[in-house]
Parts: sequence; C-alpha cells; structure tokens
Amino acid sequence: MAATRPNSPDADWWRSAVIYQVYVRSFADGDGDGTGDLAGVRAKLPYLAELGVDALWFTPWYLSPMVDGGYDVADYRVIDPAFGTVAEAEKLVAEARALGIRTLVDIVPNHVSDQHVWFQAALAAGPGSAARELFHFRAGRGAHGELPPNDWPSQFSASAGAWTRLPDGEWYLHLFAPEQPDLNWAHPAVRQEHEDVLRFWLERGVAGVRIDSAALPAKDPALPDFVEGLDPHPFLDRDELHDIYRSWRAVADEYGAVFVGEVWLPDSERFARYLRPDELHTAFNLSFLSCPWDAVRLRTSITETLAEHAPVGAPATWVLCNHDVTRTVTRYGRADTAFDFTMKAFGTPTDLALGTRRARAAALLSLALPGSVYVYQGEELGLPECEIPLGRIQDPMHFRSGGADPGRDGCRVPLPWVAGAPHAGFGSGAEPWLPQPADWAAYAADRQSGDPASMLALYRAALRIRRTGPGFGDGPLTWLPAPDGVLSFARGDGLVCVVNLAAAPCAPPPHTSLLLASGPLDDEGRLPQDTAAWLRV
Repeated sequence: MAATRPNSPDADWWRSAVIYQVYVRSFADGDGDGTGDLAGVRAKLPYLAELGVDALWFTPWYLSPMVDGGYDVADYRVIDPAFGTVAEAEKLVAEARALGIRTLVDIVPNHVSDQHVWFQAALAAGPGSAARELFHFRAGRGAHGELPPNDWPSQFSASAGAWTRLPDGEWYLHLFAPEQPDLNWAHPAVRQEHEDVLRFWLERGVAGVRIDSAALPAKDPALPDFVEGLDPHPFLDRDELHDIYRSWRAVADEYGAVFVGEVWLPDSERFARYLRPDELHTAFNLSFLSCPWDAVRLRTSITETLAEHAPVGAPATWVLCNHDVTRTVTRYGRADTAFDFTMKAFGTPTDLALGTRRARAAALLSLALPGSVYVYQGEELGLPECEIPLGRIQDPMHFRSGGADPGRDGCRVPLPWVAGAPHAGFGSGAEPWLPQPADWAAYAADRQSGDPASMLALYRAALRIRRTGPGFGDGPLTWLPAPDGVLSFARGDGLVCVVNLAAAPCAPPPHTSLLLASGPLDDEGRLPQDTAAWLRV
C-alpha cells in the first residue's frame, strides 16, 4: 500500500493527491489489436505504483462509437469491447486499490451518443413524443423551418452551428458534434438516470468521478439566441446546475466518494460556487493550465486560484496538460507558451530542448503548490505533441474546423514502453490506432528508467519526496522576496520552492538541504534560467 501522507487523514486523501490521467485507448495494448485496453492498464499497475501516484482518472471507457474519443457514450453500464468488460474494470479497480491507488471514472452529463437507446427511441418516436423530451428537439425558424431554432455555436468550432435537422423537419441540439445530442436536464428521468449511473460505479469500488463539461448541462428552456455578455448565459454556468450537483453530492457522500469538475469559467466568484461544501469537492484549475511560461502571469494565476478556493475551503488543483491540450514540452518550446484552442495551427515552430527544460521546472512548480495535482499520461516521459498525418487524424475538432485545427490527436499518440519492441512496446500486434513518430522509442519508459537524468526519473523522485516528506500537499503558501522573473514560496515545515524564469542565474535562499532540482545548478550553486528547486530551510 502507498504511504499515507503525513498529517493527512485517509478520508481527505483527495486534498493532496497526485492523480494520473489514463486515456485507455493510448495507454497500453494488452491484446495486440492496436487499441489500448484494460488488460494493458492492469499490466502496467506496478509501473504506476512505482511512479508514486495516488489515484487514476480514466477518461470514458464506456460503450461508444468513438466519434469523440469516447465522450460520445452509448451505454454507461457497459465497457466498450475494445477496452474489455465490466468484470475486468472491477478487477482493475481492486488490483489498483491493493497497490494503494484509487480510481476515478469520467461522467459526461451534457450529452450522450446518437447511438444511445434514448436517442434512438426519440428518433423513432417522432415529433411531439415523450421520448424527444429527454433531449432538445425543436421546430426550425424560417418559412419552412429551414433555419436552426437559434444561433448557438458548436463548442468544437465557432463557425459551426449547434443544431442538426432531421428528415422529419425537427432540429436537435448538440453543443459538440452532431453525434452527441444534448440531454434535457429539466427532465426528471435524466437526473435519475445519472444518479443511478453514479451508484453503479461507486458500488464497484471507484473512489470518485470527474465531471466533463460540468458547467454546460443546464439550458435556458426558451433556447434564446446567443447574445455576448447576456446574463444569465443561455447554456453556460446556469444556476440550475447547483441543485443537480447537490443531489449528486448526496450520492457521493453515501460512498465517501469525491468529485472533480471540469469548469471553464473566467469569473472566480461563479467558479467558487461549484466548490461549496455540499457540491463538488474540487474543480480543474484551467487558468493555470493555459497560463504562459511567465513569472508574473504564473504568480497571478496561482494567487488568484488560491484566493478563489479559500472562501469555500476547497483545495486547488494543478494541471499542466490533459487529453485535449498541447503537450507541455511542445507548448513551452514555442514563442507563445499559453494555450488557447483557437490558436492551434499546423507547423508551429517548437524548440523541444527549451520546452523540456521548462516542463521539468513546471513539474516541480506544480507538485509544490497547495492542493492536488493531475498528471496526464506520458507527461512523466516528457512526450512532445505529435503532428498527425492528415489521412490519420480522427478528432472531430479538426473536421468541424474545416481542416484548419490540427485537433487533439497529437497529445493522444500511444505511449512508448519498450525501446526495442514493435510499436515501442505499446502492443505486440497490430499497428497502433494513431501513428507513433519514428523517434518515439527514444522516449520509452524502459530506456528512461535507467537514466537518472530522465524526465521519468525526475517525476519518480519528485513524487517520492512529495509523498513522504513534510510540507507538501494541501496547506498554506507564502510568497518570498525574489528577483524579477523568479518565483519563490514557502510551504510548511521549512519547504521552499524556487523557480527561475529570468535570463540570469539566481541564488537560492539560505537552506540546509537541496531536496531536488529540475536541472543542474551552476558552479556557484545558482539556479540557471528555466530551473526549479525544492529546498529545506
């Protein structure tokens, strides 16, 4: 079993946890068909235990046509056959827990797949039917109903609409792809079904749930046109959501489970409402994820994040990358180190050596901050973003943008495990579902395991120190005086983190020991540019 954190009751594990995101399709292929699966994850549990993570968050592993990477769910009570079975999922949850690793699953409340039994029944039942009340079906505008019911944009592309017309003349709402019809959360059956799904997985031992697009499910029943600055917003962050999540929290509390919400909101006060004691336990800190590698901007993001969490007593979360976002070493190696979906483009120049140096420093920064940390699979290997050949791209964001957006597949390329094995050890049979670059074996876990200077070695050392040493995880943070371009802060028990983003080397504060550094210090014991260090003072 993994060691319990010092001074942290086991029931509050989530307040300081390091949670590893598993995108099953690309993690490890256990049956040789080119697609990652639960057998592959189970085989790698010792690796994850050695890495030192506290929990695994699985992106959707349910039955799905995979139009949107599994976020188009056809049945929440069935594991997609490409991944395995519910029985295998139960084994995985139990085997991980025996190693001290908890499991979180992903729930997608805003929409389902167009292959879901409810939507198929709605199509068959026709206009005016009770089955269609579970979704947002409407007559169109215009003389013959040929125009969409409103002008809402798709979340996948601002130029694409959020409505599709059926042969019977009615339109249905989908904030994402047409194959992902939005549910009507004003209908009691929708609420009851999701609470039943929560219980289904909590009964199988999962420790928590990540809620996809958590601020989107509730809609203005009038479905008005979108007006910039309209308050309340017709489909984002509506007050009705809080009653939904209070009901969910009651279910979670029965099982001692936790929630983390994907909440993209610029208003910190509105964001904090989701974290009240009877709603979600935590929410992703997406402002930190999208922040550029800039000392002033990072400090502002950290300070504002801690301030918006403080009134509700919720721990902050920190994440550098996920299955939707350009990988850290690539993003930090570009002229613009921020992240914005609208700015993604093919052929963006990247300095991977620079990006890797910054990503190593950012890893120590994020792991030293108060609260919990999410690590996307492959970040511990320093994987770069890949540019997928046009004929192999599968992400609907690419197609909905008319081909301008390279999509999200570049951060979802199957992981390299063994340098000398076929497909870099991802699987022993068929070619992986996304192509791996020719140099992918250079990042293989087995090769990095024997290299004390590797990204994997850094993550293992950092997680070991974080897990066993005092001062880490949830708790206070105090900013320390530092030169321009340098972040320096103290945690509890004499722990100090220093990150130098300035051009000139900086001297660390007086200390008794150097716990870990992201790169070598210079001959005078100073931190070079883009280097972080953990100190005990």
